[in-house]
Amino acid sequence: MENMNWNYPTPIWFGLDRVKEIQIACDNLDIKNPLIVTDPGILKTDIIDKVVSGLNTKTNIYSDVKGNPTGKNVMDGVSDFKLGNHDGVIAVGGGSGMDTGKGIAFMAGQERPLWDFEDISDYWTRANTKNIFPIIAVPTTAGTGSETGRAGVFTNEETKEKKIIFHPKMMPSIVILDPNLTIALPPNLTAFTGMDVLAHCLEAYCSPFFHPLSQGIALEGISIVKEYLVKAFNNPNDIESRSNMLVGSAMGSTAFQKGLGAIHSLSHPVGAIYNTHHGLTNAVFMPYVLVKNKNDIEDKIIAISRYINLRQYTFDSFLEWIIKLRKDLLIPHTLKELIEDDSKFNTMSKMALDDPSTGGNPTKLSQKDFEILYQNAYDGKL
Repeated sequence: MENMNWNYPTPIWFGLDRVKEIQIACDNLDIKNPLIVTDPGILKTDIIDKVVSGLNTKTNIYSDVKGNPTGKNVMDGVSDFKLGNHDGVIAVGGGSGMDTGKGIAFMAGQERPLWDFEDISDYWTRANTKNIFPIIAVPTTAGTGSETGRAGVFTNEETKEKKIIFHPKMMPSIVILDPNLTIALPPNLTAFTGMDVLAHCLEAYCSPFFHPLSQGIALEGISIVKEYLVKAFNNPNDIESRSNMLVGSAMGSTAFQKGLGAIHSLSHPVGAIYNTHHGLTNAVFMPYVLVKNKNDIEDKIIAISRYINLRQYTFDSFLEWIIKLRKDLLIPHTLKELIEDDSKFNTMSKMALDDPSTGGNPTKLSQKDFEILYQNAYDGKL
């Protein structure tokens, strides 16, 4: 694939070995002393070596990041950022590393606590925008699409809730999409993160809000998943599939400017309480939410079925494809296979109802609806 530079929604440098241009990216943003932020898993690979070798000077690395990053992860990173007198962040990894990196760059110049900037109303205007440091995002998974998002998701360890922290300047200033950095991703994480791409595109596409730009991106993103996810899962070295899924990931988070829905609303409490992988949890809930929303999305699903050329252009055909896709990727069918605990559904359903993603669901849901969805997913009842 030919190297390309795109500028939607932020500058994206796509192509093989583009990570070698990391110093050019720093120079473009006048970053003299970047802090590299990543997770413990990525730190064990040669990916960070590739990043560091592209820099002109040695720098510090912060990697105390959980799979479901916490507010403490962010604030500990802020302490390291200030201690090292850093002036920008290179966020390397999947959603956890990139979200944490974005959170550190955002919070390093703020006086209010992290939770004061939750994605509610105009809370983002509380921030001191002059003190937000530049971010370079280098994704190593094709999943969350955090590299093209203006927010980060962090667990409040006191309340056991996931919170979305938002500010327009949390959008990375330069994104480096280098497919070579995703080859080492094991098959299970390829599957989980790939299903996260699908969840982002599918929920954005089905959201009732008006955003034709996102609608088109979401539709093509679903097509990319259909064509390339299983190929990447079965053959990790398939660079064409890896490249397309990496681009699809960025498309997914661009598309969900239009909104998300109940897949994410259900998934966030499970991840916060049980520390499950976000993409995996989304994948488990996907067919149950589709069935619940059927009356409001059937025409849209028929249109998707036609666009991605399924055997039949029907809602049932699309649902069958989703279930088969999960089976091909060894994704479990029930929530019980993830948590083996149905005692917190009442509490979780309240959390799901209050989740910001709920507002984008095409069918209006009550707390009781969410509780039933949890039980159905636990029992495998479609």
